[in-house]
Amino acid sequence: MKVEFGNMGILENGKDNKPLSLKVLQFLLLFLGLGIALSILSMCMLRFAELKNVLPVVQSRINPCFQQQNSLENWIRPLSNLHHSMNDAELFWRASFVPQMKNLPFKRTPKIAFLFLTRGSLPLAPLWERFFKGNEELYSIYIHNLPSYKPDFPTSSVFYGRQIPSQVAEWGDISITDAERRLLANALLDISNEWFIILSESCIPLHNFSVIYRYISESRYSFVSVFDDPRSVGRGRYNWKMSPVVKITQWRKGSQWFEVNRKLAVDIVTDEVYYPKFKQFCKPSCYVDEHYFPTMLHIQSPHLLTNTSLTWVDWHRGGAHPATFGKADVTDKFLKQLSEGQRTCVYNNQTTSYCLLFARKFSPSALDPLLKLSSKYLGF
Repeated sequence: MKVEFGNMGILENGKDNKPLSLKVLQFLLLFLGLGIALSILSMCMLRFAELKNVLPVVQSRINPCFQQQNSLENWIRPLSNLHHSMNDAELFWRASFVPQMKNLPFKRTPKIAFLFLTRGSLPLAPLWERFFKGNEELYSIYIHNLPSYKPDFPTSSVFYGRQIPSQVAEWGDISITDAERRLLANALLDISNEWFIILSESCIPLHNFSVIYRYISESRYSFVSVFDDPRSVGRGRYNWKMSPVVKITQWRKGSQWFEVNRKLAVDIVTDEVYYPKFKQFCKPSCYVDEHYFPTMLHIQSPHLLTNTSLTWVDWHRGGAHPATFGKADVTDKFLKQLSEGQRTCVYNNQTTSYCLLFARKFSPSALDPLLKLSSKYLGF
């Protein structure tokens, strides 16, 4: 009987504990579920808080992009920073955009783009500073120099920050032509630039800004030196492998220091017909910079050219390069002859003695006498 009683006690205790164990297990599972739910909720709240912090930054980065695309001002306003990451192919493609509508939905003041092709510094910069002063709305400046050169213009200078992304350019090589096309392409990004002048660090203006602006803006033609030279230094440089794209009867010679309007500038940077031939067959002894631009423009747009240059140089001393003028050369008599001119040319189909706007080559030592005499003979 005791044994049975004991067994019955044990059975009765087991019956009493079983519901209690289930309740504990259910409570633990409920607690675990609540913990998991709270953890998930906390993670979501943290992510939401992070998203709220990031979203304004993302929106601030996105909004200017949309504003830039949707605002006409951003399309027509000139770039304040000329540095970009475009290669030549991308740059030339971007520069080739040409509006098809003649009536503009904004006021446009046409400017002259002064394109300086240099190796390093601009030793005659103080003279040019004086020339540009007071005409800020009518010009823009672009400088192509050796990539290794670091300019040190003060922030107050008109040349400050006007260097474009450049590459090495060597005289007589296709790289010189590339540099000039690169200058034109960068200047074309400013819709207000209408005329483009290639200059060197040794160039000086022969008249004040107003005279030069009026002379160029009122001309119906562009000033590119173009002539047929039958000598060995002319047609003798022609490579017959360039035919039939470029025939010897179309081969021309001229100066790399020229002025072109916007239409011709676009033609130059978009040229995919003649440039490849010159790059392949006009090697250093050909002096591509003396032939590519005159030949290409003569073939495409002869009716838009004066066939003369605006830049005076002196070849009378002989040699492969024109004469260079230093401090001792810059006298009253010399500048008077340059500014008044001793030649005749055709301007808008009429004969004139007003033919030259710039001159080269002037060494750094010529700066002081030029500054001293510029107001007397150059008009600024």
